[in-house]
Amino acid sequence: MQLINNIVELRARLSSERSIAFVPTMGNLHEGHLNLTRLAREHGRCVVASIFVNPLQFGPNEDFDRYPRTLEADCAKLQGLADVVFAPSVNEMYPEQQTVFVEPPPIANELDGASRPGHFRGMATVVLKLLNIVQPHTALFGKKDYQQLHIIRRMVGQLNLPVEIVGGETVRAADGLALSSRNQYLNQAERSEAVSLSRTLQGVRQAILQGERDFERLQQQAVEALTARGWAVDYVAVRNQSDLLPASTMGRELVILAAAKLGKTRLLDNIEVRLAG
Repeated sequence: MQLINNIVELRARLSSERSIAFVPTMGNLHEGHLNLTRLAREHGRCVVASIFVNPLQFGPNEDFDRYPRTLEADCAKLQGLADVVFAPSVNEMYPEQQTVFVEPPPIANELDGASRPGHFRGMATVVLKLLNIVQPHTALFGKKDYQQLHIIRRMVGQLNLPVEIVGGETVRAADGLALSSRNQYLNQAERSEAVSLSRTLQGVRQAILQGERDFERLQQQAVEALTARGWAVDYVAVRNQSDLLPASTMGRELVILAAAKLGKTRLLDNIEVRLAG
């Protein structure tokens, strides 16, 4: 495995590769990232993982400075899984102030975008830059960041980028908590409580499978249940998988999305629902 920090060197290394699968990450890798990297091997002969904490997608009061940076440990985990690790500095990715941005679709202003203004603009911009730098045939992103995956697919499709986007299933701990780099912020009591987020979404899913179609009521009940347990809830939303707009009662492929803070830690989760017929 080769560690590269420089764009020119990376392009030279990849210039002769004919089948590249790419896994962009912000590092502090967990089993979810490693699962994506294993999946990448099924889509390309050369697997590239990037590790870059992107300042453009953090708001002024978010955790950019304290976001865990564990490059040495990350590289150890990627041994045998990736062929190349691209770990650029901020100056390498942004040698001058970024004044050109990707303008994401309107859905970027809802759900996570409503709570984190500008987040998806910064995310889409860096993903486009990384795709241009690596020029992979396939890029893999986790479904845990469901809205992010949706926006990336829209960007790639509408900008005619020659890359296939593959979504990897969310990897969970034994109790059901979605794996996330931010889980390590949780203290012991918070970690025990954190599973309530996925359990609440499972409850909404079961209600829908049993015929409940008052989505507004289900959302409100979920918010109230989490709030009563001490969560600060940003949203619980039942949406169409295809466009992430509010679910219709005729929809057959839905997704339940949530974001909420437990203490100082903001957690995301989602569960897909496919209805018969």
